[in-house]
Parts: sequence; structure tokens; C-alpha cells
Amino acid sequence: MDESRPTQPVRPSGPAHLLHTAAALRDLPRGTGDRAVVMTMGALHEGHATLVRAARRRVGPRGQVVVTVFVNPLQFGAGEDLDRYPRTLDADRELAAAAGADVVFAPAADEVYPGGEPQIRITAGPMGTLLEGASRPGHFDGVLTVVAKLLHLTAPDIAFYGQKDAQQLAVITRMAADLNFPVEIVGVPTVREEDGLALSSRNRYLSAPERRTALALSAALFAARDRLAAEEALRARAASTGHPAQDRAAALAALGEDRAAADAHAVAYAAAGLPHGPSVARAAARAVLDDAARLDPPLTLDYLALVDPSDFTEIPDAYEGEAILAVAAKVGTTRLIDNIRLVFGAGRAGPTAAHQGGTLTDAASSDATTPDGPAGAAPATPPTTPQGPLGATR
Repeated sequence: MDESRPTQPVRPSGPAHLLHTAAALRDLPRGTGDRAVVMTMGALHEGHATLVRAARRRVGPRGQVVVTVFVNPLQFGAGEDLDRYPRTLDADRELAAAAGADVVFAPAADEVYPGGEPQIRITAGPMGTLLEGASRPGHFDGVLTVVAKLLHLTAPDIAFYGQKDAQQLAVITRMAADLNFPVEIVGVPTVREEDGLALSSRNRYLSAPERRTALALSAALFAARDRLAAEEALRARAASTGHPAQDRAAALAALGEDRAAADAHAVAYAAAGLPHGPSVARAAARAVLDDAARLDPPLTLDYLALVDPSDFTEIPDAYEGEAILAVAAKVGTTRLIDNIRLVFGAGRAGPTAAHQGGTLTDAASSDATTPDGPAGAAPATPPTTPQGPLGATR
């Protein structure tokens, strides 16, 4: 059944209804609850399923979950993989339904862009020129233009996006707030495979040796998290014990207690030294990436950045609060991205609070999904979230 128009709100007990036109979606009864949308470019995997399940939990049985599948040409630059991007609509429909979707909306290009490529587009502003925007000029303009159109076409109350694409999530949230879109933007944490690699449709392009090298991305992020946690633990010990005298470390060294002396020196340094968590985190991550650059096949780093999540500018060493450590690299011909959230010092704010009018809600605040922990705190469960452009893969 292709353009089905049920007389009652669709429930996730059978196949998701497959719609190809905005008119068919408008004719679909919405029910009495909220409508949630999950935007993807198809080739769905467990990361996308996590988004759909989060949407289903949020809207409940009276709500409606719409998954869009549209490979957006505007966000692919010259030489990128638009032509080889996987198209697996039948499998996507099955996965979406199993995760709780009521509808799969898979419009053709001329349905989304009826006059061809639009002459008027949304620009991502300064944030859209950094990191991913610098590596892929115009990418975020294409993302925001299609997101705006799909928000109009699907008319949701809530829209879910993956935190794996942290910069994308940030520019979408800013667009919705700045342009007064009446929608709540929800970020869902990154889904990882058992070895730590963030889920992505592009992982399928990696050979076995390339995949081993690609693990350096998540390993670098976790090294930064763990090194920061160790520094914070030292500072906590120093605060609880007072400033140990340097002569205690010297006395321990004279007795041959080298490990104890080293520990005493470290605690004394933590007590007396200035906070330098950002530089420690950067250095720990870069060491892993530098090693990966010497592997066969090598990892080719695009960027490693520790940024303020409000504008994606680099944070200074004296920074306190939440930050995002982001990495992008190529292994072979496959480009991959990843990120982790860290908290430095006392913190200017806790996890992002839920709010309306286009601003961000952390799905972990309303669902059981566990986000990346603060300042090196290891999550109780593996961190989870989908990827790529519009929740599709990177």
C-alpha cells in the first residue's frame, strides 16, 4: 500500500504507512496527541531506531511518529557521495515501523523542491562556517533549507535529532529559535557499536583494517574524558586533604617510595596549580590521533576541536562549563565524525534544559536514554545516538 489514507490515527502495530506527497500527509488523521518527526536520509540503522523509539516514548500511544526519508542534494558538496549514498527504502520502512513509527514520508526531489533547487535558502550564519562548515562549505545552508521545508511539510510538535551531529543539532536549534518555528527540538544521545565506533551508514564503506583505524576517533574522545576525570579526581583529593607539603613528597622519595612520592607530588600540584582541564583534554585526544596517523591504513585528521556548544567557537583553558570535544577524520575514502560532551570546573550550567519554541531539549531528560557523562564520568550504559545529515549517517 503506497499512498494509504487511514480513517483512524495510525498505530505502530503493523507496517508504517508509506507516503510520498505532502497532500497525503496532510490528509492523514493526526489523532489527539503530539506529532513527532525524525528526519533521515535513509539507510536506517540502530542509531535511527533509537531516535524513533525516543519519539514514540515521548508522544505516547495517542501521538504520531513520522519518519522522513529524503536524500537532500543541497547538503552534498562537489566530490561528496550523493550518487553512492545508499537507498534502502523497503528496509527503512520495516525498521522504522519496528521502532514505533506510524508513517514513513519519502518524498521525491520535485515534491520537496517543486521549482528545482531553491533560489532562496536559509543561511547558517557564523556557526555554519566553522568545523563541518569549513570542511564542507555550504553544507549547513543546505541542511537548514531542507529542515525548514520538512518542518513545514510535516508540521510536527516535536523534532528529534542525534547528538552525534552536534553542530547540525546546534544550527537547527538556533534556526528554530531565531525564526520562531513552533516546534520543540530534542537531542538524542549517540549510539555506539560494542567497540565504541559511532553508528553511521558510512561505516559499511570501511574495510576491516580501515575500521580498526577508525576506532581512534572514539578512543581519542574517551582518552580525553578519562584524563579529565583523573585530573578532577586529583583536585578533589587535594581539596579534601589540604595542600600536602612538598617535603612530604621528598621524604617519600628518600625512602624509596617512588610511587607514593609521585602521587604526593601530583596531589600537591593539583592543589596549587591553576585549572587547565581543556588543554589536558585536547592533549590526551591528540596523542591518540597522532598514533592513528601512523597506522596502516592511516587516519587523516580533518579537525579536533573543543568548543562552546552555544556557538562552536574554541574554548580557552580557563573555561568552566559544558563543552563539546569534536573530531572529524578520513580513513581511506570514508569521512567520519564523532563528539563527546565534557564539563569543566564548577560549570556554568547543567545539562541542557527542556524548553519550547525551537530550543533544545535533551532526550535524556525525558527518556531513559543515557547521555555522555560530565567531565570524564563514564556513562552507566554505552552512549547512544544517530548520525549524519538529518539524523542520517555521516
